[in-house]
Amino acid sequence: MRQLQGMDASFVALETRNSPMHIGSILIYNPETAPGGFVRFKDILRFMESRMQLSRTMRQRLVRVPFDLDYPYWIEDPDFDLEYHVRHLALPKPGDWRQLCIQAARIFARPLDLNRPPWEFTVIEGLDNIPGVPTGSYAMVTKVHHAAIDGMSGIDLMEALHTLMADAPPPSTPDNWQPEQVPGSASLIARSWLNAVANPVRQLEVAAKAMPGLARAVKGLATKDFALHGEMIAPRTRFNQVISTSRVVEGRSVPLSDIKAIRQAVEGAKVNDVFLTIIGGAMRKYLEAKDDLPDKTLTAMAPISVRGKDEKGDMGNQVAAMIAPLGTHIADPIDRLEYVFSQTTNSKAMSDAIGARNMTEMSKVSPALFMALAAQAYTRLGLANRVALPFTTVVTNVPGPPVPIYSAGARLESMMGLLCLTDGLGLGHVVQSYVKEATIAFTACRNLLPDPEFYAQCIEESFQELRDAAAKVQEPRVPQPAPTNKPKSAAKSAAKAKPATTKSTKKPATKKPATKSRKVAEK
Repeated sequence: MRQLQGMDASFVALETRNSPMHIGSILIYNPETAPGGFVRFKDILRFMESRMQLSRTMRQRLVRVPFDLDYPYWIEDPDFDLEYHVRHLALPKPGDWRQLCIQAARIFARPLDLNRPPWEFTVIEGLDNIPGVPTGSYAMVTKVHHAAIDGMSGIDLMEALHTLMADAPPPSTPDNWQPEQVPGSASLIARSWLNAVANPVRQLEVAAKAMPGLARAVKGLATKDFALHGEMIAPRTRFNQVISTSRVVEGRSVPLSDIKAIRQAVEGAKVNDVFLTIIGGAMRKYLEAKDDLPDKTLTAMAPISVRGKDEKGDMGNQVAAMIAPLGTHIADPIDRLEYVFSQTTNSKAMSDAIGARNMTEMSKVSPALFMALAAQAYTRLGLANRVALPFTTVVTNVPGPPVPIYSAGARLESMMGLLCLTDGLGLGHVVQSYVKEATIAFTACRNLLPDPEFYAQCIEESFQELRDAAAKVQEPRVPQPAPTNKPKSAAKSAAKAKPATTKSTKKPATKKPATKSRKVAEK
């Protein structure tokens, strides 16, 4: 039996019917590499069963302390049933991308059963009419509770359920798994009392470890190594309200080589800066079309992994975060990239000074009861409609395998990330790379983003504009390090120049798309 840490427990506390706290993916497999060129559902079950010992996540369930007096515990589930967690269905004809994503959104909107190991995989057959996807391919929609994994431990789970060769033999590691008995309420309450006594000491230890980081932060502000400024606090948008139970999911895939080429336009820019710039441009286009674009830049919360090499296989979350302004007030794509790079450099310097690991450690000593009560009050009182978060959206970058991987002999062709939402955060993005492909995907509340096909088109157009502008840059820009509180004047003139557009009136792009055509997804 092992207790959750503070950040992991917060995802359990935030769990509601409207806000299921799981993350996942849409994975597409080509069975041509499997024996006989096809994969049966029982082959997938047999493959997973042979690799259970490689993942701690698969057979552990949560046990909550009565009245949420303390953080929950992980135990080895005595009633584990693989066939409960792996489901199977088929799309009706014609089996296109829109149907797949509608089905994925419906699956993803449903909460997990937290009395069982908190994960589900749904195998979906009938993908017969998706451009670029071979006939006979199948998809897998994955859901894993965020309390069990972060982005990097999710990659470890992917490694446990995939091989580097189509015909790889079963692992030689013995499966010594043993179930555990579910602890009684009295035992859990007694443990919570002991933890409550010891918690003040742990809080003092964490505070002592954090003091050097706070001192570095104060010094950095004084010497202007970085700056705190108003552009790090986002204005309220239509996405920052109470959310519903309904979801939409969509995504666009672009060549990873194009992303790497774009970053050369601004000296020192990283791949992540390019993705943030594309998303900033897409959000600008979408809100401008709705006549709802703020003059001030929108911001993203960007998770930072602090997982050490010795924690690679651990469950739970080892992440901190930084605020990344998206430059939505800037029309020119290269100017926006330059701005985003300068802002992320500033935010990274601040995170480094405080110590990203310290941020994570501080979350581990928050009183569990207060955390649960605060989460419930935030939801039940509808505070998201009155209290704004400091960021507009989430953009999480999850690096995938650089080489092809296989499951039950079938080659993974494409992967698209899915993200949990909560009140006040109705739109989230996952950026994921795999081999030569990069995918920019989003999960949104259907009430707050009712036209996901249009937003996906905004992502595609933002990428194309940035790619074309970067190709014209003769010498890399050298960004100015000093942040500014004033929006660039180009934003106002550009906002006036472009008329408001809706999904029904917007003309399709005349350029040849540089991305895979993928349609709207909604529940």
